[in-house]
Amino acid sequence: MLKKERQAYIVHQVNLHNKVLSASLSSEIDVSEDTIRRDLQELAEEGKLIKVHGGALSHALHDITYPSKKVYAQDSKKIIAAKAAKLIKDGMFVLTGGGTTIVELARALPVQLSATFISGSIPAIVEYMHHPNIEVIVIGDKLSKNSRITVGADALARIKSFKPDLCFLGINAIDPEHGITDNDWDVVHLKQAMINASQKTVCLTISEKLKSIQPIHVCDLGQIDILVTELSADDPLLQPYKNAGIAVL
Repeated sequence: MLKKERQAYIVHQVNLHNKVLSASLSSEIDVSEDTIRRDLQELAEEGKLIKVHGGALSHALHDITYPSKKVYAQDSKKIIAAKAAKLIKDGMFVLTGGGTTIVELARALPVQLSATFISGSIPAIVEYMHHPNIEVIVIGDKLSKNSRITVGADALARIKSFKPDLCFLGINAIDPEHGITDNDWDVVHLKQAMINASQKTVCLTISEKLKSIQPIHVCDLGQIDILVTELSADDPLLQPYKNAGIAVL
């Protein structure tokens, strides 16, 4: 793979998954980690990503307010958000994770909706604050600077104390065989606690993440109740997830 192709692949992976690990990129592209680090440095200097220890972040994930011009596949995420918002009813307790699709969900909520949202995502909380009829419960006290979400023992303990009606997760990767996977240990533990605490779990993802795998297992498909993508519910790409007993929207 030529350098230009390699760097284009890296930028795409950063945009798609919001965060990438140098070790994973090295394995995927079959080059040394030193080569990956040099690529990340060059791309960071060009303003295409943010280089951090062990990998890189997208600008969209790093900015609290998520400027529209920096959100990857935003039109698709708005479609997903509009579908997901219809699942939320007045009086519900709703637990939400982090990520750009969750922020789009927060922006898509009807003005008249009266519900309680529980979250540790700083960008999502900012959006909920603008909503006239939403009560907000903030969880956790340790902030992951990379993911802009609270993590750690306090966040996990708080989540376990709730029994929310719905849990909405923006996911990093989903595959019929490997289930939901991610690349951040702290976020994985958080998502697992959220799934276990909630009566129903709804996963939000653009279709490009279907049949993709990240290094750390979050849960099997059997633990997911609803999958929301920008695709039509009868799209053939969604059939394996229907076969696993998941409702698709």
